Amino acid sequence: MEAARATLPLPHLRLPSSRKPRLLAPFPSPPRVRGATAVAAAAPSPSPPQQLTAVSPPRLGDVIEAQQFDREALNEIFEVAREMEAVERGSHGAPSRVLEGYLMATLFYEPSTRTRLSFEAAMRRLGGEVLTTENAREFSSAAKGETLEDTIRTVEGYSDIIVLRHFESGAARRAADTADIPVINAGDGPGQHPTQALLDVYTIKREIGTLDGIKLGLVGDLANGRTVRSLAYLIAKYQNIKIYFVSPDVVKMKDDIKDYLNSQGVEWEESSDLLEVASKCDVIYQTRIQKERFGERIDLYEAARGKYIVDKKVLDVLPKHAVIMHPLPRLDEITVDVDSDPRAAYFRQAKNGLYIRMALLKLLLVGH
Repeated sequence: MEAARATLPLPHLRLPSSRKPRLLAPFPSPPRVRGATAVAAAAPSPSPPQQLTAVSPPRLGDVIEAQQFDREALNEIFEVAREMEAVERGSHGAPSRVLEGYLMATLFYEPSTRTRLSFEAAMRRLGGEVLTTENAREFSSAAKGETLEDTIRTVEGYSDIIVLRHFESGAARRAADTADIPVINAGDGPGQHPTQALLDVYTIKREIGTLDGIKLGLVGDLANGRTVRSLAYLIAKYQNIKIYFVSPDVVKMKDDIKDYLNSQGVEWEESSDLLEVASKCDVIYQTRIQKERFGERIDLYEAARGKYIVDKKVLDVLPKHAVIMHPLPRLDEITVDVDSDPRAAYFRQAKNGLYIRMALLKLLLVGH
């Protein structure tokens, strides 16, 4: 059985290069193939393996960074997300049982509302169950000095998949290198937030109707914002993209993103004029200035906060087909009177997070 499964083609999602192939066998489910290449059965078979006539497709690997996806993988995820919209609408009458018997553990070392609740809602909408810890930095054994690796080794014994938010960049990769079950990066400090980028690109596709040829304005805290970093990585997969960076000097986009965009042939430009950029864009992606990333330099935070605000003046120059997005939470960087404009897409964007996370959980645990 294991050998026959190992001959199946792998799914389209590409795993991070540091990921070692593994064969997973959580009791009582049949073994599951993980990793960038198929893994042979551990014990030799006394006779040639029989070909299976009907086997579930192999699962995806971990979700760690936006760069791991190609366009084929994105199309697959978005296709399943559209299916999940119908599943969610019908869940009140006939609840889905796709993930019945599966347990998801959410480990959040930083505060979260939308990401944590949408993952938990996604799991429950598909019939699965949730083990959760909120503020794990204080209310888990991490407060006693337990390492992340030890926590992951423990929690994987209780669950089938781990969703991790952590305050350190690179923590999700460390967790994935430790675990023998899938790990989803739900944000790692100022590093990346790949599932947010997936729902952002999905929202652009749903709102604008296309992804190629998009003009995108990234506004606000571009130095510390993991959402804008992951979105830049992901939107670079498409053709004829133009990105405008609009931010206070103290939180400009870092050079590693600019270098990556250059390597992908993506045109980008820095600007200090939000109104001019808004007049040219299909999407304005506003972000808050992240006070928690400034440490004791509150003076720098105060200097950056409030410099770029999306308000009625921005709406006046924004093209009629364009949309305003925001990963939320917002403070004062989008005025509340913008909410009633049909181009304000940020709450629709948040709802799309449910569908994307439903799609990822389905693909990771049971396949397409």
